[in-house]
Amino acid sequence: MKKQNLYSVLLFIILVFIFSVQKQTGSKGKNNKMHSPVSVINGSRSVQTNTYSSEVAFKWIDMQLELMRTSSPFIGGLPPSRPFAYTSIALYEAVVPGMPAYQTLSGQLTDMPAMPETDPGFAYHWPTCANAALAAMNRNFFPNTSNANKATIDALENELNAVYKTEAGEEVFQRSVQFGKAVALLIFDWSKTDGAANANAPYTPPVGPGLWAPTPPALAPAFGPYWGNNRLMVAGSLDGSEPTAPPTYSTDPASDYYQMVKEVYDISQTLTADQTALALFYRDNPGFGDGHYLSILKQILEQEKPKLDITAVVLAKAGIACVDAGIGCWRTKFQHNQQRPIKYIREVLGHPEWNTLFDTPPFPDFPSGHSTIAGSFGEILKGFFGNNYHFTDHTYDYLGMAPRSYNSFDELTKEICDSRVYAGIHYRYSCEKGCEQGRKIGQNIAQKLHFKR
Repeated sequence: MKKQNLYSVLLFIILVFIFSVQKQTGSKGKNNKMHSPVSVINGSRSVQTNTYSSEVAFKWIDMQLELMRTSSPFIGGLPPSRPFAYTSIALYEAVVPGMPAYQTLSGQLTDMPAMPETDPGFAYHWPTCANAALAAMNRNFFPNTSNANKATIDALENELNAVYKTEAGEEVFQRSVQFGKAVALLIFDWSKTDGAANANAPYTPPVGPGLWAPTPPALAPAFGPYWGNNRLMVAGSLDGSEPTAPPTYSTDPASDYYQMVKEVYDISQTLTADQTALALFYRDNPGFGDGHYLSILKQILEQEKPKLDITAVVLAKAGIACVDAGIGCWRTKFQHNQQRPIKYIREVLGHPEWNTLFDTPPFPDFPSGHSTIAGSFGEILKGFFGNNYHFTDHTYDYLGMAPRSYNSFDELTKEICDSRVYAGIHYRYSCEKGCEQGRKIGQNIAQKLHFKR
């Protein structure tokens, strides 16, 4: 009897063991396919996102900057903030399942769809997920780029995949590629509903003293008159950010308005070599438009050498801030429709031959777009690195421009504001108030958007 009971116990133990092994090896995974368990990648334990370097992100940033600079038509000015932001969000969502302390942005960003879920209990190789997502996002945002650029996108994706497939093993690699592509598809489809496609609908500007009108030499129509209607990334990001209105239009030499414009003219008559260089450095055309902020951030991240998880967080948060700052700025621009300095200087101050350092951008003056975005961008970077941070911006070394060094993000923001005044394209008031608006937007985003659980 005792022997029979012993046999029964042994049989029970054997059955439990067999059932346990079958469950752990996933003998009946989804779609009846064999899956590697989460604990194994190519014979090794699966690792979290913070184990990997940021190489995949840095290489794709370089690719995106090249696409911004060389794709036809050139998408300078404000629009590059969109691919910067959406691509960075896709990167974050492609690797956040490997970041236990962090959460998806779905449910926080306006109308953002639910993200695909990883298969529970099965391994993913996060650089592969990132590579698939970033390749797809860049293809989607730059469909009309040159064949040479398209070939470079393919080459970069394949170059990284050759390494990642060896690291991950075939099954984990394929699963990771599929996940990254699924994330990119949802994010890009979401981006198409933000209103940017309607930003340049037909527009007739109001007419009257002090109101914006097309400026020489191109006399181009207003760009993005409805950009301010675009969907905000973060609900409430513009709360309390509306700047104090500019001085009331006047031709009286004693008025604040007259003195505001006269300052621009006076500065133009005594520009130093460094002031001219600063203005041209932030012209960003030729260059990357607002992609300059992405270039600055990449240089800072390369200096910091964070792991992939931190890089994904910083890129996403900064990109989101740039987008919402641009929307807030454009809403204000087309509410006030303030004229640019060139018109007043030529027609009221009586200097018909006066000109700016480069062509005035085709939209109202107040507030300055570059200043608003710089304020928001700087505020986000302070949150990660502190204000007193030293870095050098080498963005335009390729154009032969001297790099510019900074000891704080406030210093960076001030130089960007000053650059627009030195160029003759903005009033100082527009730059200072734009910077204040941007800082408030950045603060709102830092308060409202939560990456950590």
